[in-house]
Amino acid sequence: MTDAVILAFDTSAAHCAAALLRGDRVLAQSREEMAKGQAERLMPLLAETLAAAGLDWPNLSALAVGIGPGNFTGIRISVAAARGLALSLGIPAIGVTALDALAEGGPRPMRAAIDAKRGNLYLQGYGCAPEAPVLVTEPPAADAPLIGLDAAPALPLAEAIARIAARRLAAGAPGPRPAPLYLREADAAPAAPAPQLIG
Repeated sequence: MTDAVILAFDTSAAHCAAALLRGDRVLAQSREEMAKGQAERLMPLLAETLAAAGLDWPNLSALAVGIGPGNFTGIRISVAAARGLALSLGIPAIGVTALDALAEGGPRPMRAAIDAKRGNLYLQGYGCAPEAPVLVTEPPAADAPLIGLDAAPALPLAEAIARIAARRLAAGAPGPRPAPLYLREADAAPAAPAPQLIG
């Protein structure tokens, strides 16, 4: 499926990013930094990205979405949008982790890292440990490049997500429906129940 048209997007951090890929060529991409407002901005940004390439929703072969780790609300926004759009368009939605996207096109061995706040990192090794995403309190020994913190990724985030998804789609293995990747508990806790009055 070298001519597959894939729309990729991500709101897992303080941004709203999108990229449109046909085969191996990026047709359009954009990224807007924003601390909040991703839910309101995402759909217009996707429509603008399609319009920039002269395409519309029916032209898409698949969607690709960043599933985290990252901001809980941001991840939910993108994943819900991808699942809803995929259902309405009758096309697959492919989930890609932010760590895989950071590592795309990078050297091996390497580690991808994302600031998880509160003195923590989301970390995964590629050709080195740890082989699965983990939450750590400090960077590992400097035996491999640390992409995302010490060095910049090879590709913009949304483009990397699109390219990973394109390979999976071409291999006939898009994977299960996208689901958020959470590596720690949410910061917000449910409200305590109101006390009962006796009398």
